Amino acid sequence: MSNVLQSTLAPEAFGRVAVLFGGKSAEREVSLKSGAAVLEALQAAGVDAFGIDVGDDFLPRLAGERIDRAFIVLHGRGGEDGSMQGLLECAGIPYTGSGILASALAMDKLRTKQVWQSLGLSTPRHAVLASEEDCRNAAAALGFPLIVKPAHEGSSIGMAKVGSVDELIAAWHAASKYDSQVLVEQWIHGPEFTVAILRGQVLPPIGLGTPHSFYDYDAKYLASDTQYRIPCGLDAAKEQELKDLTARACEAVGVRGWARADVMQDADGRFWLLEVNTVPGMTDHSLVPMAARAAGLDFQQLVLAILADSVEQRR
Repeated sequence: MSNVLQSTLAPEAFGRVAVLFGGKSAEREVSLKSGAAVLEALQAAGVDAFGIDVGDDFLPRLAGERIDRAFIVLHGRGGEDGSMQGLLECAGIPYTGSGILASALAMDKLRTKQVWQSLGLSTPRHAVLASEEDCRNAAAALGFPLIVKPAHEGSSIGMAKVGSVDELIAAWHAASKYDSQVLVEQWIHGPEFTVAILRGQVLPPIGLGTPHSFYDYDAKYLASDTQYRIPCGLDAAKEQELKDLTARACEAVGVRGWARADVMQDADGRFWLLEVNTVPGMTDHSLVPMAARAAGLDFQQLVLAILADSVEQRR
């Protein structure tokens, strides 16, 4: 698979590349780490790359710098939700990853679920919370346990597993600090998997394990006891089913270039789609680099492949 995925472009073919990271979202700290890793890899490969911590001075810098191409490593709102993609489109600057519509759609967990449901793709039952009465109604309709999440955040920020109405109300209030729209989903009992897409190819799935109640922010970025299984532990038929489902889910959203989907499997072996990340993490704890290694790509080759797609898809 690696020969298909690897970039064949010379470093100078990319021109002057701006690596966009940081920003103002709740995922800023993760983005800073991702951006530093991507920038280091590009420069080591001979690409004329420089970094921009996206802040209040971004528009003047965009106008003042010569930028031939942008590598977006902004996680969360302001970078992963279509707004940066729209700005770069208007500026005529090619960029990595998905376009405006797919970025905005994937960032909205509710709309993503609605698209999947319309196509018959399995995603957990859910409700939208806007009041304590909504919390009580959701508890009656969905049962416990439940998972509460802001509709427009990533990295498990603002998420909580709850087992009672009181816990649900408290979690709704906590999640509301991050987002005006809060979702609650039926809890799926079983293993969790994450599956990356790169240049139209599905990379080897990763099985996740953690002693935490779920794969939260600490388990993703800080903990040393998180388990990553590659191979993922499924038999060949089930693994192919998981990969096919992920490909359909990403196609439904309109993903381009690279992405990562999170999926649960219940006790009956059925898979349930959770969400799609269109600018996944690229830190030393991140999952896409792990999946790429399993497919035969080191970190530098992965970064070059993502960047090459921005050339080939936009010719």
